[in-house]
Amino acid sequence: MRPTKFWVLLLLLLLPLTLTGAALAAPIKITDDTGQVLQLAKTAQRMISLSPHITENLFAIGASDLIVGAVEYSDYPEAAKKIPLIGGYNQLDIESLVALEPDLIIAWHSGNPVAQLERLAGLGIPIYYTEPRSFAAVSHELRQLGRLTGKEAQAEAAALAFEQGAEQLKAEYAQQRPVRVFYQVWEQPLMTLNGEHLISEGLSLCGGVNIFAELNQLVPVISREVVLAQNPEVIMGGGMGEDTPAWLEGWKKYQSLQAVQDKKLYFIPPSLVQRPTPRFLQGTKIMCDKLQAARNS
Repeated sequence: MRPTKFWVLLLLLLLPLTLTGAALAAPIKITDDTGQVLQLAKTAQRMISLSPHITENLFAIGASDLIVGAVEYSDYPEAAKKIPLIGGYNQLDIESLVALEPDLIIAWHSGNPVAQLERLAGLGIPIYYTEPRSFAAVSHELRQLGRLTGKEAQAEAAALAFEQGAEQLKAEYAQQRPVRVFYQVWEQPLMTLNGEHLISEGLSLCGGVNIFAELNQLVPVISREVVLAQNPEVIMGGGMGEDTPAWLEGWKKYQSLQAVQDKKLYFIPPSLVQRPTPRFLQGTKIMCDKLQAARNS
C-alpha cells in the first residue's frame, strides 16, 4: 500500500471519532421552556431526570446511558427501573442526588418543588426546565434533549416520527363529526383538564370537544353536578393503574347522563396520555378509536 493512501484511510477511520469528540467538547447555549438561557461547556454526561416523562424521552432519543438518577415511577421502558432513584418528582432526596455528581438536571417546571430546585441551582448544578403541553412541544423537547446530550440524529428521528404520526391521525379524523367529551384525570377530588392541556389537543385531533376547555386552570377541580349539567356524549378517563377502570364505574349510577345511557364510558391507559412522550401518539390513537366507536354506535 502506498504511504499516501495509508494515511488517507487512517484519516477517514479516525474522522468520525474526532468529530464525536469535538461535538462532546463544543459549548452549548440553549433556551429552556421557561425562557431561561442555559450555557454548558459541553454535552451532558451525567444527567438527573426529575419526571417519568423526561426519563422516557431520554430513552426515546438513545440517551439512557447518560441518566445517573431519576424519580419514582420512571418505569418505561423496563430498563428505566434500574436507574437509581433520588426521591419523587414532588419531594427530592437532595443528598442522594448531589452524591451522584450530575453535570445537568432536567426538571419539570410545574411539577418539581421550587425550593429544592433553587437549592440545587445554588449548588452550581445546571438545570434545564421542561414543560411540554402540546404535540409541537413534545417534538421540541425531544430535539432539545438531543442537543443537550449530543444525540441530535436520534432525537430528530424520534421527533419526526411523532410529528408524522400526529399528522396522519389529524388527516384521518378531520372530517368526522365532533363528539362532546368529559375527560377525567382524577377521582377525589374530581379533576379534569382545560383546552391548554396536551390531552385536550389529542382529543381535538380526534374530533373530540373538551366540554371544559374554557376553564382557566390547566387541571381544574370540578363537581359532579357541573358534569351532569354539561351532559357529555362520552366520558373518558384513566385510573390508578394501567388496567383499573374503576373511576368509570362510578358514573353508571347517573342514569340521566347521555354517556351512561349510551354506554360510552371509555378507559384510557394513563401512562399513554398523561406523559408528554412519543407514546402519547399511541394514547391519542386509542382516544380516536374510542370516539369513532361512539360515533358508529
